[in-house]
Amino acid sequence: MRMIRELLQNIEGIEIYPVISLLLFVSVFFYMTYKVIRMDGHHVDRMSRLPLESDDKSQKGGGDHA
Repeated sequence: MRMIRELLQNIEGIEIYPVISLLLFVSVFFYMTYKVIRMDGHHVDRMSRLPLESDDKSQKGGGDHA
């Protein structure tokens, strides 16, 4: 483990990668939180019932599954 630490300390500019990854994670997290809070209640209800609804095409073996 010590060898890896020494190797990473010798690479110039390596300290920016943890900062970039943290900023990316935080921005995606807050964006998704914003989208969930702003989501319409009707849309949430429709999506929650979606796996339980039957589709005539899927029962007959036809339909687009691409």
